[in-house]
Amino acid sequence: MTATGAPSGLTQGSRTRGGIGESTLRPDGVLKVTGEFAYASDMWHEDMLWGHTLRSTTAHAEIRGIDTAEALATPGVYAVLTYDDLPAAVKHYGLEIKDTPALAHGKVRHHGEPVALVAADHPETARRAAAKIRVDYAELPVVTDEASATAPGAVLVHEHRTDHHSGRVPHPNIVHRQPIVRGDAAAAARRADVIVTGEYVFGMQDQAFLGPESGLAVPADDGGIDLYVATQWLHSDRGQIAPVIGLPEEKVRMTLSGVGGAFGGREDLSMQIHACLLALRTGKPVKMVYNRFESFFGHVHRHPARLRYEHGATRDGKLTHVRCRIVLDGGAYASSSPAVVGNAASLGIGPYVVDDVDIEVFALYTNNPPCGAMRGFGAVQACFAYEAQMDKLAAALGTDPVELRRLNAMSQGATMPTGQTVDSPAPVAELLRRVKALPLPPERQWEVAGGGPDVRALPGGLSNTTHGEGVVRGVGYAVGIKNVGFSEGFDDYSTARVRMEVVGGVAVATVHTAMAEVGQGGVTVHAQIARTELGVAQVTVQPADTRVGSAGSTSASRQTYVTGGAVKAACETVRERVLDLGRRRLGPRHPAWATAGLRLEDGRVVTDGGEVLAELTEVLEDDCVEVEQEWRHRPTQAFDPVTGQGDGHVQYSFAAHRAVVEVDTELGLVKVVELACAQDVGKALNPLSVVGQIHGGSTQGLGMAVMEEILVDPVTAKVRNPSFTDYLIPTILDTPTMPVDVLELADEHAPYGLRGVGEAPALSSTPAVLAAIRAATGLELNRTPVRPEHLTGTAQTGLRYG
Repeated sequence: MTATGAPSGLTQGSRTRGGIGESTLRPDGVLKVTGEFAYASDMWHEDMLWGHTLRSTTAHAEIRGIDTAEALATPGVYAVLTYDDLPAAVKHYGLEIKDTPALAHGKVRHHGEPVALVAADHPETARRAAAKIRVDYAELPVVTDEASATAPGAVLVHEHRTDHHSGRVPHPNIVHRQPIVRGDAAAAARRADVIVTGEYVFGMQDQAFLGPESGLAVPADDGGIDLYVATQWLHSDRGQIAPVIGLPEEKVRMTLSGVGGAFGGREDLSMQIHACLLALRTGKPVKMVYNRFESFFGHVHRHPARLRYEHGATRDGKLTHVRCRIVLDGGAYASSSPAVVGNAASLGIGPYVVDDVDIEVFALYTNNPPCGAMRGFGAVQACFAYEAQMDKLAAALGTDPVELRRLNAMSQGATMPTGQTVDSPAPVAELLRRVKALPLPPERQWEVAGGGPDVRALPGGLSNTTHGEGVVRGVGYAVGIKNVGFSEGFDDYSTARVRMEVVGGVAVATVHTAMAEVGQGGVTVHAQIARTELGVAQVTVQPADTRVGSAGSTSASRQTYVTGGAVKAACETVRERVLDLGRRRLGPRHPAWATAGLRLEDGRVVTDGGEVLAELTEVLEDDCVEVEQEWRHRPTQAFDPVTGQGDGHVQYSFAAHRAVVEVDTELGLVKVVELACAQDVGKALNPLSVVGQIHGGSTQGLGMAVMEEILVDPVTAKVRNPSFTDYLIPTILDTPTMPVDVLELADEHAPYGLRGVGEAPALSSTPAVLAAIRAATGLELNRTPVRPEHLTGTAQTGLRYG
C-alpha cells in the first residue's frame, strides 16, 4: 500500500498518554547512561573470527605487487583477501557514483585506502598478520587543491570516468558543478551603493561519533549472509553490498545493531563488504571493529571549502545582489558530493530575499580523504561565509548586523534563488528578534566573592593561564537555512508496518520500520505516533532490519518527517480497519457506530463526545490487523544544469544563534560563555528531544568554530591528526549554557505540521561564534576553525586547509 501527497492532519484528538507533544522518555536512555546498552562493537558470536583491514600508507601510488605469503602463514589466520579475490564481476560501490573499489586495484587514491583483508582467531593476530603483508608502491604525484586538480595536464584522480556527471563538468577532476543564476547580478552590482567581498576557508570536520565502525557478518545455511551493523541506511547498504559479494539482495539480510552516533559518517559503507567477504570465504562469523585511528580513515568527512562572496546593498541596507563561488574538496571518491554541491548552491545566499544572484559551486576529485555527508550537508560551509559577509556589510553601512539581517529576511511566499516559492512559514526575522531579546549572561562570571577567580569560567580553563587579564567579551549573531529531506527529484519515501492485536488481555500495537536509530530519537517518536493514532498505551518498536521495506537514510533531518509520516499513514489505515471490524461486530448495539467521528483512546472506541462504545479487546478479539505502507512527501525537481532553477526541496528549516564569547587576546584562547538558539520546529513531537537535537547541533557548530579540523599535509595528502588526542572535540567543560527558544509554526504539508530539526542548529552556531570573536578582537577571521595563532597574529596564513 502506498500513500502519496499532502498528509492529513492530526486525524484524531487522542488523549492517550505518551502521545505526540509529550516529552516521553527514550526506551534506550537508561541503558545508555548506565553503560548497559549493547552497541555494535559489543556483539559476539560463538566461533567467530576477527577481521582487520590493511590500509595504504601513501595517498597516491601505483600498486606494483602485493605479497600475502607471510600473513597467510601466521598461525590463527584463516584468510587474506586482496582485489584479486573479489568473487563477483562488480567490484566497485558508491552512493550515487560507483567509483569506490571494495579493495584497491592498480593504484591507491588516498591515505588509508583499504588494500587487503585478514581474518584470524584473535584481533591482535589479525592486526599483526596484516602488518606482514608487503605492498610494493610506486609513488605518484598528488592532487590536493583546485590549482593542482584543474591545471593543464593535471593528474587525473579517475582516468576513465563514465558517470552521468562526467559529460557536464569542465574538467575530469570536477565531480559535479551546479550554477544558480537568477536575474542579472552584474547589472545589480552597478546599481549597488555598497559592495563587500570576502574569501573564506572552511576546514575539514570529522563526525567524531564515539562508537567506532563495527559489524558482525554471519554466513547462513542458504548461502546467504546475515549482517548486523551500525549504519544509517540498511537498504542502501544492501544494494551496494550484494553485487560486490556476488549474492542477490534477498540473500543479504541486514539488521541494525547499536549505533554510537553517526552525523552522516555512516551513510557510506565502511567495513560492511569486507566483513561479508571474509565470512563467506571462511564459512565462519566475522566481526570487525575499527579502533579510533582506523575510524578516521574508515568514513567520509565534511567537505573543506574555499568560498568567495560579493554582496551589494543600497544605502538603506536592502541587498541588491550576491555573487559567490564555492569550491568543495570531495577527496578521492564521489560519495555524496553531487548532492552536497546542490545544497551549497541552492542555499548559498542564506535566508534572505535577493533578486539577482550568480552562484557557482563545484566539488573536486583530489587525493585528500574522501568527503561526503555530515550534519548540515553543504549548507554549513555556505552559512559560515554568507553570515560573515552580512556582518561585513553591516559594518560598511554603519548599521546593526541583526537589523540588517531582519531587513532582508525571507518570509513565507519568498522566492529562492532557484525560483522555488517558500510555501510554509519562514520566520527568519522573528527568530533573530527572539534570540536577540534573550537576556545576556552576566559579565565577569569568573569572579568569586571572597576568593580567587574560578578559572573554569575563563579562557584556558583549568590550565590557569589567566585570571582575567587581557580578556575581552564579544557578542555575535547568525541565522541559517537548511533543506529537509532528499531533494532534486529523488524518490524520497519510507515504509512502515503496523500491527494491532490483543496480547495478554490488552490491545497493543507493534511498529516495524527499517529506520536507523542513530541517537535522534526516532524509536521514541514512532511509539508516540502509534499511541496518538491508535489510542493504545503499549507500543513495541521492533528492531530495524531489511525484512520490511526501506525507510531511507537517517540523514537530511528527514526521518521524523518521512518515516514518521509512514508510521502515521499506516496507523491511520489500521485504525480505519479496526473501526470497520467494530462496525461489523458491534454496529447493531449503538447507532454511533455508523458515524464518521469515532476515535481510539485509552484502549477504547469513543465518540467525539467521549462516549465509550467498546473496548478495543472486544473489537479485536483474536484478530490481528496489520498494514505495511509506503509514504512519500511531495515530489521535488532536479535543478537545471545551466540556470539552477527548479523546485528542488520539499521543506526548509531555520535557526538563529547568538554567541557570547570571552577571548584572552594575549594568548589567543576562547571561552564560549553562552550559545543561545531560536528555532522554528513546526511542531515539537517530543519537546525534550527537540531541545536535545538543538543542543547537539549547536555543540558541533561550536567545535567547528574553535577546535575541530582534520589536518591534511598539503604536500603528501596524508592525514596528520587521526586521533582524539590531536583532533579535538568539545567536552562538557567546553560546552556553554545554551538557552533555547522553540517556535512552533506548522507546515501544512508535513505530518502534524512538523519541521526537520537536527541539522539547522549546526549551521548558524559556527558563524555566530566567529562573529562574537570578531567583535571581541576586531580581527577579520576568514577561516574556521579559529586557532590561537589567528588571534595573536602569529599564523602564517589565514587561507589554508592546514
